[in-house]
Amino acid sequence: MRLIRRALLGLLLTALAANLALTTWFRVEEHESALVLTMGRATRQVDKGVHTKLPWPLETAVVLPTKQTQELQFGFREQNGRVQMVEDEALMITGDENLVWADLLVEWRIQDIEKYLFAVDDPDRLLRNATAAALRSVMGTTGLDFAITTGKFEIQEEVERQLVELMDSYGAGIMIIDVKLQDVEPPQQVSAEFKAVTDAREAQQTKINEAGKYEAERIPAARAEAQKLLEQAEANKQARINQALAEVAQYKAIYEAYKANPDVTRERLLLETLEQILPGADIVIVDSSEGTVKYLPIVPGGGGSQ
Repeated sequence: MRLIRRALLGLLLTALAANLALTTWFRVEEHESALVLTMGRATRQVDKGVHTKLPWPLETAVVLPTKQTQELQFGFREQNGRVQMVEDEALMITGDENLVWADLLVEWRIQDIEKYLFAVDDPDRLLRNATAAALRSVMGTTGLDFAITTGKFEIQEEVERQLVELMDSYGAGIMIIDVKLQDVEPPQQVSAEFKAVTDAREAQQTKINEAGKYEAERIPAARAEAQKLLEQAEANKQARINQALAEVAQYKAIYEAYKANPDVTRERLLLETLEQILPGADIVIVDSSEGTVKYLPIVPGGGGSQ
């Protein structure tokens, strides 16, 4: 009997020694943090390195990947390189009462390890439920046509905003990093028709982009041509003005000469006009009173002689 007691005591002491050896120290990796619980109550938080604590059950250490970005797959699961849709998550109704498949990826990280452990019973399930609530809320106010064509980025931005608000209100110690909407597709029964609509919208957008490019190329050229025409018109205008001013000056000079000697000026103007309308003609002037003849050879570009 005494031998049995000694053996049991030896086993107990060995178990206590093993417990001390195994539970009084712990390691925290670079991407992790640890929360030390003393009799179930959080007492301190430590980062990477080797740390000591009181043996179990006096103290325990909960180590979590607080510096590592984690992913939540909603509406699908990827395993061994294969993607499988989760219908009960992905199927939802749009604002115009159509069914649609929608799935997304949420990137998140543990922001507060103590809140993550104690604020809610199951923070991972809370995150999934909040994701479902945010996505269904946004899709429930969005038309199917917009959701499957041009609304992807607006939808995921609104889902992220609502999800951040939900997680902050729950105080679960989870930080939302990014929300990526993967696919928004109509049910298979009408997928071909909606694909045709999508292709038509893409073709329309392509034409709009091409028209915008053509407009961007043509407008500067048209403006340059218009400026050139304006400059030419201004030059013609100035030339006409200068010509008119020169003619006015010429007429004024002739008028002044006419006032000084009307007879000579009148005869000179007559001869210059004859030179212009009868170039190269021979003009004979007969004076009936004296019976003499005056011969005026008209040379083009030159003056006549009496």
